[in-house]
Amino acid sequence: MSSTYPTYAPHPARVWWWRLPLTYTPTDLALLSTSERARVDRARSTRAKASIVVTRARARRVLGELLDVPPRQIRLGRAACPCCGAPEQGPPVVLHPGTRLRISLSHTTGCAALAVCEGPVGVDVEERRPLPTDTLAPSTLTPAEAKHLAAASAGPERDAAFLRCWTRKEAVLKAVGTGITSDLTALESHPGLPGPVRMEAGEHPWSVTDLPLPPPWTASLATPHGIPSPPEVTCYGSPTPLTPPPTVRPRAT
Repeated sequence: MSSTYPTYAPHPARVWWWRLPLTYTPTDLALLSTSERARVDRARSTRAKASIVVTRARARRVLGELLDVPPRQIRLGRAACPCCGAPEQGPPVVLHPGTRLRISLSHTTGCAALAVCEGPVGVDVEERRPLPTDTLAPSTLTPAEAKHLAAASAGPERDAAFLRCWTRKEAVLKAVGTGITSDLTALESHPGLPGPVRMEAGEHPWSVTDLPLPPPWTASLATPHGIPSPPEVTCYGSPTPLTPPPTVRPRAT
């Protein structure tokens, strides 16, 4: 691991979350790109289509407010893979307008989240549900995490403990830019600690926070160690103004 850590602006990350409807509107669909609409067409259910459309449309509306441009002018894409350099195989990025802001998106049954930060960022949200934890644990948990899980009562308590491990790991790996392609059993999430916790992945340490979403969802946010905590968390559509930190401005293109 590098002994020199990058310095980031002293602003916490911001997270918007929202409940996903079962259908979508033509107004939301109109904000999506051609490739995103093709992805919608490939989705097998109306609910899956709505998840894609609403998540991408609302992300554009939030980013449009932050960057002071109409949502239809927000162009989203993917960065190159940080491991192999393959184009458009890395984390999501704002392609237009130019900005220092980094983003992460996640959705699960009934809920989605957008994270925005001036440094690398990863967010993961999962629906709490019955899980085959005994089957999943050997390929996903460290010995300490497995011990923590075994101490929890079978059922909802153990499922919640597993999802805390899982969302923390996925948030970090999304921030690194690789996603779930690493050996999860080598990534310690410290589930016995309430957070923020320090996790080691990639070249630098990460600070991981459990987000205060309501049941039945569990969510975690990862930012570089050194970015202030806690993040600002907003339910989409609340009266909280979408005001950017004072140093965040679009970059001329």
